Amino acid sequence: MSVHLATARELLSRHPLVDGHNDLPWSIRTRFGPDLGRPDLAVPVAGTHTDLPRLRRGGVGGQFWSVYVPGTLQGDAAVATTLEQVDLVHRMIRCHRDDLELALSAEDVEAAFSRGRIASLLGAEGGHSIANSMGVLRMLHRLGVRYLTLTHNVNVPWADSATDVPVTGGLSAFGREVVQEMHRIGMLVDLSHVAATTTRDVLGIAEAPVIFSHSGARAVCDHPRNVPDDLLRRLAGNGGVCMVTFVPDFVSPGCRAWALGLRAEVERRGLDPRDAGVRATVGAEYAADHPRPRAVLAEVADHVEHVRTVAGIDHVGIGGDFDGTDDVPDGLQDVACYPALIAELLDRGWSRDECVRLIGGNVLRALREAEAVSRSLSARRTPSTARIEELDRA
Repeated sequence: MSVHLATARELLSRHPLVDGHNDLPWSIRTRFGPDLGRPDLAVPVAGTHTDLPRLRRGGVGGQFWSVYVPGTLQGDAAVATTLEQVDLVHRMIRCHRDDLELALSAEDVEAAFSRGRIASLLGAEGGHSIANSMGVLRMLHRLGVRYLTLTHNVNVPWADSATDVPVTGGLSAFGREVVQEMHRIGMLVDLSHVAATTTRDVLGIAEAPVIFSHSGARAVCDHPRNVPDDLLRRLAGNGGVCMVTFVPDFVSPGCRAWALGLRAEVERRGLDPRDAGVRATVGAEYAADHPRPRAVLAEVADHVEHVRTVAGIDHVGIGGDFDGTDDVPDGLQDVACYPALIAELLDRGWSRDECVRLIGGNVLRALREAEAVSRSLSARRTPSTARIEELDRA
């Protein structure tokens, strides 16, 4: 056990840890349905990474709850399901008002933390959630959504994903308009999941800090979901933040190699590697002869340190992706384990001030700056009425 564990816990009791991404709302929907009386978050919930007792033990002061819906949903179905997920999070907060508090701004996060509550922000994961509509984008912001991940695992008509075949070559004209409207209303642009070309296009026009809500460093683990060094350096110039994830395939080169081996086996059998059921079935057989490696906490710390080295101490954060992954690193098995990560960094020579910036100071600063940019832009620009049919004509 780290000699700095007590120091880490004391630090988290004084400064809000703001995690960039947690998929508990989708886990609730798929496992329990819309009835929030079934998973009582006030007691340990088996089969999840997240509940209130563990959030408290982990010292979590603020959480971006993902209102993710699958990219297989499009158009009206995507919008309706996203709204249902927004509603689920709002009801979750109301059901646990002594522990959770809706936060719409950086100031709200600090106020909730001062009252002993976990500040609850919302993030939408994938541009398919707005169905190419600026009005839907604005209404999600009105309902509390404070970031939009431009894509999920598949492209949207106006932006390329990191894990799909490129179509637009980055951002389309309509995509640029989406980014500019997000800056105008004060919604953070989240670049986790997007292609490097999309990131470059966004950084070329960005008027406010952007974030990666749950990504790692490509130089540490070569996965397309991670951020290359050239983009980490540009992120520093933008004032943005890369919030390091805990997903083993993004964290550990050994886990990444195993996943590539499994994909090759699925393709050898003539099956679709994008099918989760296929991956699970073939994966169980593949693991019998090729044991799945384990990611470890120290590898997550390696990513944190690499982002700090390349982008700078003001541009690194934490975005675990708990309940959005079927596996987690040893030592980071659930949301109670954040103190162990902070203790590891203290062991490596990080100062208390550096840890404060990492755990929440940086993303709250980025959010404040985005809010200030929004006040300025909204005084000068009217709401966008751009239509994809007009801007992205072939």
